[in-house]
Amino acid sequence: MGNIIACNLGSYRGQFSTQEMYAHLAKIGLTNVEVGTPEPDQIEATLKELADYGLTTTTTMARHDVKDEGFVSDFQTTLETVQSMGGERIFLSAHAGEIDKEIIYSRLQDLGKNAQDLGLTVCLETHPDLATNGDVALETMQAVNHPGIAINFDTANVHYHTDRDIDTVEEIQKILNHVKAVHLKDTTGGYHTWNFPTLGEGIVDFKAVFNLLSGVGFIGPYTMELEGIEGENLDSDGVLKRVEESFQYLIDIGVAN
Repeated sequence: MGNIIACNLGSYRGQFSTQEMYAHLAKIGLTNVEVGTPEPDQIEATLKELADYGLTTTTTMARHDVKDEGFVSDFQTTLETVQSMGGERIFLSAHAGEIDKEIIYSRLQDLGKNAQDLGLTVCLETHPDLATNGDVALETMQAVNHPGIAINFDTANVHYHTDRDIDTVEEIQKILNHVKAVHLKDTTGGYHTWNFPTLGEGIVDFKAVFNLLSGVGFIGPYTMELEGIEGENLDSDGVLKRVEESFQYLIDIGVAN
């Protein structure tokens, strides 16, 4: 089986309707997509629209705050929604902030149990302060220690959020067995440098990333997340071109087809 390549709809920079984005993905032959969690009464319509374009949801984005006391109970509807959509991976950006991390770890453990019961995995994004880079993510994974909680490794965010020189490949090696989803994003490097160009135009060694993960049996989802370059003014054609060229780059290096 080949790698599962998907696209986060944010890659279209808010310039297109959902139908236009779906049609473009279908046109270029990219059949997987990362979407937000629909409201329960919108599940059927969402699934129909995806099916109309031959698309499958491979990651669903959740918006819950782990700092909230009701985090675990509030998350249950999202878990049930994703299961009903046939999903397996849930994307979550989580930040402990001023809350004692032991409390945060306990909440994530409880969430992991609920997710595992439904055949799901919640994947923490490469964001401060629970998965900033390989070292921080490993600390969180070891503390939570539950298979229902994993890492969504972002190939560029490790540079953006780390105030020292790092290497994407070295960072992913630290948490290799905890990665259950990946955001494919290129970067020119640098702390808080918002320069995320077309895949293949930055410093990320994507081929090495795929090789490492393939070595532990991971085939995806790998989701293109094309966040652009600070100050640029891409028109709609430029946005479409970036999506197309990024997908073509993955085909060219032999990790997509």
